Amino acid sequence: MNDQMLEAMFGKFGKVFEPNEVLFCEYEPGNDFYLIKEGKVKITKTIGTSIKTLDILEAGDILGEMAILEEQPRSATAIAVTEVKALNFNRANFEMLMTKNPALAMKLLHIFSSRIYDQKRRLMILLMDDMVGKVCDVFVMLYEKQYNNDTYNEIILNATVDDIANWCAQPVGEVQKVIMQYVKTGKLDLYPDKIVIHNINDFQRIVNQKRKPS
Repeated sequence: MNDQMLEAMFGKFGKVFEPNEVLFCEYEPGNDFYLIKEGKVKITKTIGTSIKTLDILEAGDILGEMAILEEQPRSATAIAVTEVKALNFNRANFEMLMTKNPALAMKLLHIFSSRIYDQKRRLMILLMDDMVGKVCDVFVMLYEKQYNNDTYNEIILNATVDDIANWCAQPVGEVQKVIMQYVKTGKLDLYPDKIVIHNINDFQRIVNQKRKPS
């Protein structure tokens, strides 16, 4: 979706949120979603007794779409980090856009499918109690995304320690300790902008073990 299209649509569907303003709250019913035109939005979720930051979304990202697709309560809270300008779509105008703008429809469907995968995969990681299991599962998840489950032993993940910690919703320092243990045992090499894993099957086995009921 180009800038001209966004600008034209903003006059009709646009909303502006100030920093720290809540776009929507976890568990509340929802029948609309947002496409960010400008700014950053923090996505948080209640995990046990604490609130974890799941993601920081930026221009071009979509949020809240599960309310349209699954007719379920909000699964997370969205809070503006900066001033946010976003396009707001409800079920009625979304259906109109899907029929009148096939190019937009295809783009949204592609984004939706990717977002559904990311959300469900992240929930699997967050529900795992073991820190090592969380980190290993992030490796496996990134492998699935980058390599489409094609069979490789050595793989290169385009991710940093901060990225892994973000997916785990865990402190960067704790995640780095886990990763460095695997560096010391020769299972992976860590670089500033990538992680080289020598045998992804090793990490898949760890994840399978950690997921087994005790």
